[in-house]
Amino acid sequence: MSFSPLRFDEADRTLWVLDQRRLPQEEIWEPARTAAETAAAIREMRVRGAPAIGMAAAYGMVLAHLGGEDPAAADAVLRGSRPTAVNLTYALDKIRTAWGDTTRVRALALEVRSEIEATDRAIDLAGAAVLRGRILTHCNTGALATGATGTALGAILEAYAQKRISHVWVDETRPYLQGARLTAFELQKAGVPGAIITDSMAGHFMARGEVDAVIVGVDRMALNGDFANKIGTYALAVLAHHHGIPFYPALPLASVDPELADGSGIPIEERAAEEVTSFRGVAVAPTGFPARHPAFDVTPHTLVTGIVTERGVLYPPLGERLREALASA
Repeated sequence: MSFSPLRFDEADRTLWVLDQRRLPQEEIWEPARTAAETAAAIREMRVRGAPAIGMAAAYGMVLAHLGGEDPAAADAVLRGSRPTAVNLTYALDKIRTAWGDTTRVRALALEVRSEIEATDRAIDLAGAAVLRGRILTHCNTGALATGATGTALGAILEAYAQKRISHVWVDETRPYLQGARLTAFELQKAGVPGAIITDSMAGHFMARGEVDAVIVGVDRMALNGDFANKIGTYALAVLAHHHGIPFYPALPLASVDPELADGSGIPIEERAAEEVTSFRGVAVAPTGFPARHPAFDVTPHTLVTGIVTERGVLYPPLGERLREALASA
């Protein structure tokens, strides 16, 4: 299935963003015509998923150049939109080399998109080769999250096409329900059998022997293999380790932060408490009762079976294998 969440109309100087907060009930496309409007779409989670965020930021810089905005100001507003996904920084650093040259900025944005498409396909094939049986995944890592074919979910779809897997367990992924709303939507579109479960049900199905592997996405990975992903990922890794179930993060090598030796330095975005205590404007908790909303958690490399990348699946020692893969990229 191909379902890109971004459409760039150069003639109209507009980035059209599929508002993923409204899926699956409504398919609403909203315009962004400046760097600030693109940053708002990222910050408000109308566009989400680390690779898609990077792609949107690259287009945001194209819009800034087409509109005569100050490149430094545009870069700053986009860079501050969400702190955890390293793809955002990667895309903006790439574009930064061409500030002031609209033609070159446009070409680099297209290059960012082409890179994502090529790496997604390689990740899908590498991931499919290690999956079999019944698979559990968390959050959303398909076309909606990357703008191409997806990472972890792309590997799942490829594995199903190869008849290697039979069923997908879809964590609902509180509080934004990216699994229940988006992953289930993509699986249904692709005709892949699965079932939504609440985040707290994963251990139950693992204990019953109904999960054969777990594969998830990555927003930022340190050089030792520690990684940040949607909140709830760490708990899944602990459960998988306890039950002897293979656990794979899937990511492009661009999501590895070469400045981080381990996961302790990964910035964790803290979002509004109201996103936990209400959903789409409907309260689900007593008025005024406090809540916390870290949007991501960090999973240590010691719980990882292998890392699925465009360079293949990397096995321990993960730090050594990651450095080798980055050096050859």
